[in-house]
Amino acid sequence: MILDGLKEEMKNAPSGEYCPDLFRAQGYASSNGTTVSQIRADGIAALFTAPKPYIYKNDLTVGSIRPYFTELSEEDRKTVCLYEEKYPERDFEKNGDHFAPDYFTAVRIGIPGLIERIGRSEEKHKNDESALDFLSSMKKTLYALIGKLEAYAAAADGLIGKEGYDDGRLRTVRDNCRALTVSAPRNFEEGLQLVWMIHSCFVSEGRYAMALGRIDRYLYPLFERDIESGRIDEEYATELLAGVFLKICENRYRGFDDVVNICIGGVDEDGKCSVNKLSLCVLHAVRDVNLPGPNLSARITADTPDGFLDECLRVIGTGLGYPALMNDEVNIAALLRKGYDLRDVRNYCMVGCIENFITGKQPPWVDGRFDPICYLEEILLESDADFLDGIRSMDEFMELYERKLARGVSEYVRSANRRSFVHDPGDRTSPFLSCFCELCIERGRDINDGGALYPSVHGAALMGIGTVSDSLSAIEKTVFVDGSVKLSEIAEGIKRNFEGKEKLRETLRSAPKYGNNDDFVDKYAVWYAGTLSDMFDRYRTNDGGAFYTAMAANTSNIEAGMSLQATPDGRLAGQPLSDAASPTYGCDVRGVTSTLLSVSKPDYTRCACGTVVNQKFSPSAFEDGKREKLLKLIRVYFARGGQEIQINSTSREVLEDAMVNPDRYQSLVVRVSGFSAIYVTLSRDVQEDILSRTQQQL
Repeated sequence: MILDGLKEEMKNAPSGEYCPDLFRAQGYASSNGTTVSQIRADGIAALFTAPKPYIYKNDLTVGSIRPYFTELSEEDRKTVCLYEEKYPERDFEKNGDHFAPDYFTAVRIGIPGLIERIGRSEEKHKNDESALDFLSSMKKTLYALIGKLEAYAAAADGLIGKEGYDDGRLRTVRDNCRALTVSAPRNFEEGLQLVWMIHSCFVSEGRYAMALGRIDRYLYPLFERDIESGRIDEEYATELLAGVFLKICENRYRGFDDVVNICIGGVDEDGKCSVNKLSLCVLHAVRDVNLPGPNLSARITADTPDGFLDECLRVIGTGLGYPALMNDEVNIAALLRKGYDLRDVRNYCMVGCIENFITGKQPPWVDGRFDPICYLEEILLESDADFLDGIRSMDEFMELYERKLARGVSEYVRSANRRSFVHDPGDRTSPFLSCFCELCIERGRDINDGGALYPSVHGAALMGIGTVSDSLSAIEKTVFVDGSVKLSEIAEGIKRNFEGKEKLRETLRSAPKYGNNDDFVDKYAVWYAGTLSDMFDRYRTNDGGAFYTAMAANTSNIEAGMSLQATPDGRLAGQPLSDAASPTYGCDVRGVTSTLLSVSKPDYTRCACGTVVNQKFSPSAFEDGKREKLLKLIRVYFARGGQEIQINSTSREVLEDAMVNPDRYQSLVVRVSGFSAIYVTLSRDVQEDILSRTQQQL
């Protein structure tokens, strides 16, 4: 297979050091531009066109990071440092990446169409010197993209007749690249080539987690036309997609996997289910690649065919952990709360792990972690015994906790806005990125300086909903219901990490735990999601956007737990917090149905960012007969308001053996949190966190 050949080729790491910034710095150095945007455009143009194209023998779609590996002299390093300091780029905290480009428009009108739009905007803004300057810089980067395509076409032409290459494939690559320099994509292969080349350019700019978005929507018209004409079949389309998705994993040469979110399914702009044959091709292509990197998300609606959801479960059951399943009704309702237009909301996708994003219409995503546990810790560890024992009711305790949280949210927002603030946006423009954000061309403005239709947003990932809920449940049950324990005793036990207080710890651990469909404790999860969302709703980002909330913290629950003392749920100091929106692992003991009934109780239409609910099933759950039960379980969970679910299909025995014999499990992929990874490459604490997840049965 071509895919197997491409995998083998990619194993051979290129020589040299990965340094695209050298080419950009050289472009800066040779620029004759008189404004920052013009100089940045010259740097981008050099970044796109100076490196010599590289084509794999098994390439069906070209575009690679290999040309950016080079031998760096000491003088080169000085040049890079000089221009990095002179023209700093926006990083993640300053809205630099995690973006879903407007590939719909790019595929529909092509690069020449975008250049024509710039020309019309230049006429519109002919008396606006600032707009003309920025439009000129945008146009220069698009011509550089054309130059990059021309270079790849020439490279393919030059390889014809070379040993190991397929001349037919090279001619197709050549013709596709050349065609894209003069027109919009005419067929599926050209459409995919355009999208991949644009994405490759973003990667060379240093932008991480740039989503491919709703690929089964914006490429579907070309796909459908080619299928109907007999130009391609679904098997070949899957092969083309797999080749592109595999090349996302080229970043492994740099030491990490890029989290490129791909979104399939969901509804169209009119609210109708949009699952199609291309959706299945994308699903199968990710399965065939079987590597972390293409982070696949499936939007599931009430009208999504069971056959499509079943196929998702089949792929998950291979052990890949993809796709994450997203509840369309909840996500759409959550985004509508933020005031977006309904048609734009229906076209949302995800960036990074699971973050909901209005495709191509808002600046890049920013997020952070908010830990409510530390404010509970503050009450218990910084108050004297008389004060604690003077609290007469759970309501009184909750009022105190809410005041602490409100202060914490205010401090978090101030810090987040301070980190993302750019004093002069004109000094950090993104002319190429802005070409793929709606209205930037029409307005002649940068994506982060008023060009986007909507303002930026910030996602506050709320950690430890299980730990918080279980802790509050333990306090209420032991102190205010049973009267068997004093708050000061709990505080003392926490200070000692329960050493010599083992009986107290067991008493606390015996209180109702989140994940068992028990309203006594589940009400605190409902409170947690609603109250914190209300608090963040009061604030705005620097440009007037919203603060979203999420229940998704990747592996930060482990790091956060390391810095915290024991908690009233009986958790010991240094142990991980509960993961994302999931119950504390091992505390959900009444089966998966009870777990999901608990998890669906909070109103997740308040969490516009999204959630992560990790579940682990034995591979047998995905066999014919049992898989139907799992499908129905997910349907009920979503109907009751669950926002997301992602599933590992593996056994405890396999994971334990992989920790002891990693060489035997080099291809074992697991779902970590908002992403998947090769299990044996994860740190020991992350492996143990995955291992500790409750093994659910059907």
